[in-house]
Amino acid sequence: MSNPRDRIIDTASRLFHRQGYNSTGINQIIREANVAKATFYQHFKSKDELCVAYLHARHEYWFLELMTYVSKSASTQRSVLSAFDFIIYMNEKEQFRGCSFLNILSEISNEQDHILSVIQAHKNDLRTFFDNEIGEDLLSAHIYLLFESAIIESQLFKSNELIDKSKKIVNSLF
Repeated sequence: MSNPRDRIIDTASRLFHRQGYNSTGINQIIREANVAKATFYQHFKSKDELCVAYLHARHEYWFLELMTYVSKSASTQRSVLSAFDFIIYMNEKEQFRGCSFLNILSEISNEQDHILSVIQAHKNDLRTFFDNEIGEDLLSAHIYLLFESAIIESQLFKSNELIDKSKKIVNSLF
């Protein structure tokens, strides 16, 4: 069995993903992670601090998966198109749950800027990924925005149809 800190993060990840951030309470996390309340607070001073740790872990996982997915591509165009295929892969794996970062963003208040900064850092890393792949600022911004909207629309409609259309648009842009 994993250490208590990892169990807490794993449990929070599952619950935040399934129920949402605001609908998940600390007591439920403690109970389902099978840790004592004191153990929880030994590792995290608050639910917000746990959220930051969850988002950092999610960022590492998501980017590792993305990089693994696109690494087999032989060209820039194929790599970018594979990134869109990655959305389809994640939708099928996670039942169209969408972007964990944007899901959390929709639930936080203006005062939770420490959580916001982690979300912004994730999105900046994604923009950098497209910048590095494409090398042309305006085109990479355009494709980044298509990518983000494809995630949101596929979550909204529980369909990969608009991802496929986005790929066709991207293909025409190249």
